[in-house]
Amino acid sequence: MVSRKKVFIGAAWPYANGPLHLGHIAGCLLPADIFARYCRLMGYDTLFVSGSDMHGTPIMITADKLGLAPEELAENNHASILKTIEELRISYDLYTKTHTEHHFKVVSEIFLRLLEKGWIDKKRGIAPYCPKCDKFMPDRYIEGTCPYCGSGDARGDQCDNCGKVLDASELQSPRCKICGSFPEFRETEHFYILLSKLEPKVREFIDTRKDEWRTNTRNNTENFLRDGLRDRAITRDMKWGVPIPVQGFDDKRIYVWFEAVCGYLSASMLYSTNVKKPNLWESYWKDPQCRHYYFLGKDNIPFHTIIWPAILIGYEGLNLPYDVPSNEYLQWDGAQFSKSRGHGVTVNDFLSDHPVDPLRFYLSLNMPEKGDSNFDMREFVQKNNTELLGALGNYLHRVVTFIVNNFGEVPHRGQLSEEDVRMITTAETLYKNALSSMEKVRLKEGITTIMSLVNEGNRYFNEQAPWKSIKEDRQRCATVLNVALSVGKIIMYGMYPYIPHAAERWFGMLGTTGPEDNEWSEALAPFKEGMRLSMPSPLFSKMEFETAEEEQTGWKPMDDVEKKEDKEEEKMDNVSFEEFMKLDLRVGTVLSVEEHPNADKLYVLKVDMGEDEPRTLVAGLKRFYTKEEMQGKRIIVVANLKPAKMRGVTSNGMLLAAENEEVVAMLTVDPSRELPPGSKIH
Repeated sequence: MVSRKKVFIGAAWPYANGPLHLGHIAGCLLPADIFARYCRLMGYDTLFVSGSDMHGTPIMITADKLGLAPEELAENNHASILKTIEELRISYDLYTKTHTEHHFKVVSEIFLRLLEKGWIDKKRGIAPYCPKCDKFMPDRYIEGTCPYCGSGDARGDQCDNCGKVLDASELQSPRCKICGSFPEFRETEHFYILLSKLEPKVREFIDTRKDEWRTNTRNNTENFLRDGLRDRAITRDMKWGVPIPVQGFDDKRIYVWFEAVCGYLSASMLYSTNVKKPNLWESYWKDPQCRHYYFLGKDNIPFHTIIWPAILIGYEGLNLPYDVPSNEYLQWDGAQFSKSRGHGVTVNDFLSDHPVDPLRFYLSLNMPEKGDSNFDMREFVQKNNTELLGALGNYLHRVVTFIVNNFGEVPHRGQLSEEDVRMITTAETLYKNALSSMEKVRLKEGITTIMSLVNEGNRYFNEQAPWKSIKEDRQRCATVLNVALSVGKIIMYGMYPYIPHAAERWFGMLGTTGPEDNEWSEALAPFKEGMRLSMPSPLFSKMEFETAEEEQTGWKPMDDVEKKEDKEEEKMDNVSFEEFMKLDLRVGTVLSVEEHPNADKLYVLKVDMGEDEPRTLVAGLKRFYTKEEMQGKRIIVVANLKPAKMRGVTSNGMLLAAENEEVVAMLTVDPSRELPPGSKIH
């Protein structure tokens, strides 16, 4: 029996000091999820974990400001993060938190083992003490000027501007973040991890992996090592965090930068317990064939390429990182997202106004893999309308719609032409290229490759023009549609790691299983001929800005939109007799009836008018007809009206109905009259 490739995936643990912003998602959560879904699609034995970092100093600072206990604040934000994860469909096997007895136990065991092996020792040193607050201050409570780059907003543990890991005593003009006073540096006793002793083993590890890492990961790591590793305190004078498992240190805690990375191991052990396989974690941590991937933002690089490996090396017997895919920053309005400064948009707020598929799609295309990127609302809307909806959604919808209208089932694939073979070969090649990119964690490259396949599919469909061959050579038309549908299947397997919700809905509408239940090779198998298909609903919707202000902010004042669209409805309902005589009335067959996504009283109809594509009509008949009663009806459509937007959906015509007090009835064609769709009514 051939063993499956084994993969462990860890995403950097978000601080539970506030809700997640879009920078967090683009930096590590979404890339990790895309890669995890890819690994499962490939059939790899995959474990994907993370959790909320509940002991960071920012939590204490925010809790102080709000008058809350740190645990209460952290739990509230943990709940908010869980909501974000669910809405974004981040597919963790386990998302946990650091403030649990289980995590305390694992961290304590790691601490004691390193202490026993001589990699941790007690030292007396200096620490910042605020006379006005009358207490020792954690590093992050101290701010000042970075001695390396001159940034005035450096913290006592790290400078976000240059990424240098600091000690509070190195800051120039240090000040207390709570009261603004200048701190004193007093002697205190703490436990230190002896990085100076571990340095040779750490360098040896890095030399075996750095050539495989991204440039920013490699450069940041080498910069950190340039001046050699110094022993670093791993405990602090505070009472919020993991207790130190040694007597006499009740007023101190293990500091967050040490215990948070231990969460990858504690989460793996907890997952094993939850699935009632207590030793399962060992197959991911002790099997040398299991590759470990850590996804994070660039500010977290040294903690995952140096500090965490040092802990693992000192512990012995556990797998070291294989790859550390780190991203640069996603910016908002040209500046870095910041919870503490309130700059940017939270994910939960954004998703209250926008669907999840366009967000995942845009962030995947705009992922800051090689440099900082910027979230631009106008570009977000443009990418949705032209690429997600216009290219991908349109291809999938018109292929299936044409098949349903003309065959009702997956048509037979006859003899293939050279163009058919070229299309199939191109689809398979681009799909495998995209998978290869994902294997190397080049996720932007993966999605752009699949989108190039979307463009090829649209080119093939347009050139083969099945709306012409259906009238001239029905078998040729069937073959083209079979190939086009197969290409759609390959596309959606490739897009699944990026927009899983859309992929699941598309395969669900076709009445078959998709990537959630199959492996990558299933994409290359054509759908079973003769499988019945139903009329699909659109996967994506067009986005529009109603005002210049909305174009800048991206937020729609829905009340104003509805008032504008009410006027459009009123205009259509008040047509004079003279105008009525100019209307082009034609027969249409109702192909499908769906609920309007933004209105309780409206239906969205797809109507066959004898044209290349069905027309979309919006009709206010929900109070008078069920969807089943309207399905298949031959109605009379006003075909020459200017398109009008009705609650965000463009209606390309209007069906005729008669009203008598409380009774409203559609005008339909006499069943005895054999009038095909598109026939003119005089």
